[in-house]
Amino acid sequence: MPSVLSCCCLLMATLAAAACATAAASERRFNAMFNFGDSASDTGNLCPDGRLLLTDTYFRKPTCRCSDGRVNVDFLAQALELPFLTPSMAHGKDFRQGANMAIVGGTVLDYDTNAFTGYDVNLNGSLKNQMEDLQRLLPSICGTPQNCKDYLAKSLFVFQLGENDYNLQLNNGFTVDEASKNMPIIVNTITSGVEELITLGAVHIVVSNIAPLGCYPMYLSVLQSTDKSDYDENGCLRNHNVLFNRHNAFLRSSLSKLQNKHRHTRIMYADLSSHFYHIVQEPRKFDCPHKLLRKCDAPNGFDLGAICGMDGASVCHDPSSYLSWDGMHLSEAANERVANGWLNGPYCHPPILK
Repeated sequence: MPSVLSCCCLLMATLAAAACATAAASERRFNAMFNFGDSASDTGNLCPDGRLLLTDTYFRKPTCRCSDGRVNVDFLAQALELPFLTPSMAHGKDFRQGANMAIVGGTVLDYDTNAFTGYDVNLNGSLKNQMEDLQRLLPSICGTPQNCKDYLAKSLFVFQLGENDYNLQLNNGFTVDEASKNMPIIVNTITSGVEELITLGAVHIVVSNIAPLGCYPMYLSVLQSTDKSDYDENGCLRNHNVLFNRHNAFLRSSLSKLQNKHRHTRIMYADLSSHFYHIVQEPRKFDCPHKLLRKCDAPNGFDLGAICGMDGASVCHDPSSYLSWDGMHLSEAANERVANGWLNGPYCHPPILK
């Protein structure tokens, strides 16, 4: 029969273990988060001449986000108990808990993107430039290269680039077949960027594929066809989505090879494309009963002159009923679904919180 002393010791050990478990559970999972992207995740790197300054339904003040509220990295930060990401171009800010290099018009490759964005600014938001932004900030974040290796090993990195590389081509007269010829260099540049981060010390890296843009109101309006065979059963542009699906398959295969090469890292493939497809295919299952392929503030069609931040753009009465806010960017409700799918699955392999 156990003695009183042994029972007390057992109880104390149990309580101590429980306390340690509670402390571990409440301990922040990552030191910081760093994001590379385009307008879908920009939190303020591009606000020229007061444009892109719409007041949204969450912050209740202008924030430069291309949505009616939070973008996906905002939801990731909140779930990880980190502050909203500070734009990397902001001055006099503390970046020790993360920075957002994403910018409107961001691309994987180097382009002259002024014509694409429509803004009279000296803009080059390529992956190369975004990586240079991170390198510029690192001394103020973690000091020496060795300290940075240790710090970045406990940080989360998010890549979500590629859509604009195809937008630039398709919106400038390239056919789907012509645009597909640049796919290898686009994907290889992404994986090279991921490997550069690993060299710096990154261990936890999320890489998103690209959405089926053939389902976006902008594409459906600008590239509309009278040939019914150009559309799939969901009303999306068939050939364009084949292009994006090829990109995604190539990206996933390349990341798998990179993971095998760097086994100490955790490369997470975020499947934005499948999530979007599943919502379009089964909207009621995702609490999206209608208005899927329409623009939030133009229910009768897409208005290219009233996209995010332009005159005539507005926040509609019920943006949570829409996947797309302005025809090119997701609504806050859709961004929340995307973030949850990455954090907990099943739309990230493996999930961030696994």
